[in-house]
Amino acid sequence: MKKLFLWGCIVLSFKSLQAQDNSKIWYDKPASEWVEALPVGNGQIGAMVLGGVEDELIQLNESTLWSGGPRKNNVNPEAYKYLKPIREALSRKDYSSAQELTRKMQGHYSESFLPLGDLKIRQKFKSGGKPWKYYRDLDISNAIASVSYEKDGVKFTREVLASRPDQVLVVKITANKPKSIFLEVDLVSQLRPVISTNGSDQLVMQAKAPARVDPSYYNQQGREPIAWEDVSGCNGMRVRTLLKAIPTQGEVSVVDNHLQITAATEVVLYLSAATSFNGFDRCPDKDGLDEKAMALNRLNAALAKPYRDLREDHIAAYRNFFNRVVFELNNSVNANVNSKIPSDLRLKFYSYGNEDPKLEEFFFQYGRYLLISASDPEGSPANLQGIWNKELRAPWSSNYTININTQMNYWPAESGNLSELHQPLLQFIDNLSKTGSLTAKEYYRARGWVAHHN
Repeated sequence: MKKLFLWGCIVLSFKSLQAQDNSKIWYDKPASEWVEALPVGNGQIGAMVLGGVEDELIQLNESTLWSGGPRKNNVNPEAYKYLKPIREALSRKDYSSAQELTRKMQGHYSESFLPLGDLKIRQKFKSGGKPWKYYRDLDISNAIASVSYEKDGVKFTREVLASRPDQVLVVKITANKPKSIFLEVDLVSQLRPVISTNGSDQLVMQAKAPARVDPSYYNQQGREPIAWEDVSGCNGMRVRTLLKAIPTQGEVSVVDNHLQITAATEVVLYLSAATSFNGFDRCPDKDGLDEKAMALNRLNAALAKPYRDLREDHIAAYRNFFNRVVFELNNSVNANVNSKIPSDLRLKFYSYGNEDPKLEEFFFQYGRYLLISASDPEGSPANLQGIWNKELRAPWSSNYTININTQMNYWPAESGNLSELHQPLLQFIDNLSKTGSLTAKEYYRARGWVAHHN
């Protein structure tokens, strides 16, 4: 199979798995690329945490952010005429003719799941040199990614969570010595954003998705792979991202459209996002929802809580799903040694034949973690990469591929006691039956409904 489905793509490429208490992926160095980063998500916002020291990069996604808009009817009015000749060619075992005729029945490519942008955090220190005691982990028992290290005699800690109850991404940065945190914080995006500010402690990023994005494997000469504008005002949804910084001690200000935090002991960054997506059958631009109001309401609601309460509510909501299943294997060999090995080395040793039952336990629970993070009962179904993608033209458009990949994402739903998380997929199928009835009629002159694998 050419395609990489969600769990294989993320689980294997993280080179990971688990730590001392069998609930953590952990490393002794930052990620050098996206596939080594740590995924967090709440079904609406997804983020990949790379864990840099001087330069932290958190790559962002929003589950409804796609290129394009509703498909028009009659995309290939002549398609049905080729059905009988294709069948006749197949009956003659003339497969090459059938192949050529089948191409004449095809419609458009699917649109692309898009990256929201990047949250960039540059931290300034008194001196150069490497940090001491670097540690990076993802704790799937509470859905929190963390980074810690020591530099200039100060221990710095970051933790990142995507809250399901409050629909925000939160980054908390602390130092164990007063007024030791000096940061510059930026929002950037590939979606031609307009960056502005609101007061001295908030960034605003407004952007618009392209009207069309061709798959990365389709590059027709003379055709632009990305069309940014739709003159009809239908395609291309709007997206709003808000970022607010709240320091303890110290000061926050706006300098050249980025936030500057000086001499803080603790900083909490709150990020909310929303798109104008208004359903599969409505134009996301002219008929879109008010993304500005939604992003602002989510941010204000989250800010009304103390960080500790928000964190506790996040953990409780996550554990409502995660704690339903306990899976244990007898761990009679190498238990003490295995638990002390960074996850990338631990997985390598396992591939060489080192017995590690606790690693196998983690694989099962990590699959459940990813589904919980990528799918919400009231949200969009997990796409080809779940909810995580950094490419404007992602592999296979990060779309819904229903010959097997979409189903594989949801294998942990029933066996992992996560039945509610099936709801987005079931609603997707219901929506698909409506557009699929047009496909059946236009392509096959048939009753009922049909959906092709993309």
